[in-house]
Amino acid sequence: MAVHKKFNALGRGLDALISTEEVRTQGSSTINEISIDQIEANPNQPRREFDPEALQELANSIQQIGIIQPITLRQISENRFQIIAGERRWRASQLAGLKSIPAYIRTAKDENVMEMALVENIQREDLNSVEIALAYQHLLEDSEMTQEKISERVGKSRAAIANYLRLLKLPAQVQMALQKKEIDMGHARALLSLNSPSLQIKLFNEIQKEGYSVRKVEEMVQLLNNGEQIDTGKKKIAAKNTNIPEEFGILKKKLSDFFSTKVQMNCTVKGKGKISINFANEDELERIIGLFDKIKSEE
Repeated sequence: MAVHKKFNALGRGLDALISTEEVRTQGSSTINEISIDQIEANPNQPRREFDPEALQELANSIQQIGIIQPITLRQISENRFQIIAGERRWRASQLAGLKSIPAYIRTAKDENVMEMALVENIQREDLNSVEIALAYQHLLEDSEMTQEKISERVGKSRAAIANYLRLLKLPAQVQMALQKKEIDMGHARALLSLNSPSLQIKLFNEIQKEGYSVRKVEEMVQLLNNGEQIDTGKKKIAAKNTNIPEEFGILKKKLSDFFSTKVQMNCTVKGKGKISINFANEDELERIIGLFDKIKSEE
């Protein structure tokens, strides 16, 4: 008879379906219909931004078919609950005009809430790289977890955890662009290979202007790390360590005087470098080539 009553409840809608307070899932959670205004967001939720259009689409779906998957909550006081996973569904339910929402009620110690939210959101929602990095950093700082333990809990390699955490060392504007998905994580990792924040920002600005691929940026970073100057079309970028020794400076001036044009010289600490001779037009190029021919004929 009890089973028969549950099937009849389907015909009366979602409220009747989730009316029982004794249902348990996986032996550790209860499922209840919780009033929307009794729920609050987790301040340590990894996701920081929600796409308004996507939320409205979900809200429209909820209006039509209801909540398919309950959110997960923990009780923090009498009649007050905090979200562990499912904030997007909670927000969309408010847009849809729901007064209550089905939820699993899970017992979780404070130090485990962030971990649970992180694991569930990585698996079910498209967190951006910076949100994941901030979540890992929070676990390190507040939960006293090591990178190795985080690796075990979230099912990622220790190297992957370290790579995410390194993103937080990038200049703020680069992190913001990564969070907004204006650049890829591959771009960010390439920029991390540059030791100078100012160089990172300069190259980042060019990435945004020119839309360079990750592969192209990696090549540009390698050139900069080799002490070479890169030409992005409208702008030249040179690494700070390209300052040449005094004796090379003298040679550079002599070459400029000899060719009667600007000569650029870059040199790494290992002695590897490049000499560039500027010319303004074809006539000047022919003049420079003539000087080389003259040098060759005098050998």
